[in-house]
Amino acid sequence: MSDETHSKLELLAISPQVLVQRMDQNLGLVERLLAEAEAANSLALSSFTNNLGMKMMLCPPGEFLMGSPEDEEGHDDSEKLVLVRISRHFWLAQTAVTREQWQALMGNYSSEFNGKKHLPVEHVSWNDAEDFCEKLNTMTTLPSGYRYALPTEAEWEYACRAGTATPFHFGSTLNGKKANCDGSYPYGTKEQGPNLGQTTVVGNYTPNTWGLHDMHGNVWEWCADWYGDRLPGGIDPSGPATGFTRVNRGGSWLSDAAICRAAYRHDFEPDCRIPGLGFRPALVPSR
Repeated sequence: MSDETHSKLELLAISPQVLVQRMDQNLGLVERLLAEAEAANSLALSSFTNNLGMKMMLCPPGEFLMGSPEDEEGHDDSEKLVLVRISRHFWLAQTAVTREQWQALMGNYSSEFNGKKHLPVEHVSWNDAEDFCEKLNTMTTLPSGYRYALPTEAEWEYACRAGTATPFHFGSTLNGKKANCDGSYPYGTKEQGPNLGQTTVVGNYTPNTWGLHDMHGNVWEWCADWYGDRLPGGIDPSGPATGFTRVNRGGSWLSDAAICRAAYRHDFEPDCRIPGLGFRPALVPSR
């Protein structure tokens, strides 16, 4: 007797009531699995706004070449290309932290934060930014296995590029028209552009394909990593275990266009507070 015939005979031996019950159980299991998959998919594909009014944008898992090719104008040895794999999705704030958001969470402890509320906060040290993220973790419900923190250098560049490989997420030229920098010193073009001499309201320039604004220019953004002479490659890399300075990325309103490239690396001491120095938090897998 074939297996197929045996299976048919087993089904005939089952009463109709039992057969319907088993079908209902299987359908219930399928419905539950589909609901769980839909919930997980929704979590992984959606942006959301947290309790502080920050819109957080999804950065999906993937691989990219971190750094810049040797023939890219402005390339430095510390930018030598490495392959990086981001294994889990994370979220990054759509813009740098604003004065309004800083005041709402941390309080106005310095006159530097007075003025227009939608300008990015400046004069923020790495230690200040860490305190902000830690406080943010205590005031909101977090997805299991995630927490607010500064992005790693790899996460920052991955999010900045959003799948692109050009010096800027919008292409290979910048003169102050597509990002807030010193357009008197353009990149990839001889045409000079605006030099506003100050920060602009966040979200004033076109975002990248993942919905992130101002990844080039406006304010420098702190990363979690200690600065190292070489880029960290591999799976979910971070910088050296120890160091003296922390990584900054993105350039600022004070920077030449070349400094605002996606691959450009800079660093300051963790307690440094200067004009044009800000940050944006990420919601990342707990490290």
